[in-house]
Amino acid sequence: MDRAGRSEVPADDASREVAEAAEALVDCWTRAGRDIPPGLSALQVRALIAVRRCPGVNLSRLAEQVGASVPAASRLCDRLEAAGLLRRFRAFADRREVGLSLTARGDEALTSLAARRAADLCEVLSWMAVEDRRSLVTGLLAFTRAVDAGAPGHRRLGGAD
Repeated sequence: MDRAGRSEVPADDASREVAEAAEALVDCWTRAGRDIPPGLSALQVRALIAVRRCPGVNLSRLAEQVGASVPAASRLCDRLEAAGLLRRFRAFADRREVGLSLTARGDEALTSLAARRAADLCEVLSWMAVEDRRSLVTGLLAFTRAVDAGAPGHRRLGGAD
């Protein structure tokens, strides 16, 4: 049985099916980013999204969220800052701590990326039956809630606590 008391599809069987479907979704999702200036990598996009979700996040927390070491996250932020997408500032509570925030250009890049992703997803979703779309949305929302409620390593920065 699963945590909700249901015994329909074993989690390991479902995980294989979800992994296959996720590959198609990730392919559609990342394809949109290839056409968005300044040609951001997937890791750069993840970092910008994490900073947007949690403005003022410190470098250590960002590194944790993107799965990088602190030095690697610092270099990532160097590149994003040089591109004019991110800015660093001294935290008010602890002047030794560095906070991160998006610049207007960084926010615009994410907004443009989100619009492109939405358009790409809409095109694919239009090929699905209405009931299949509803089921997909319901399932993805349940998945998001499970991620946000799960182990700390799986929680999204700025997600529900």
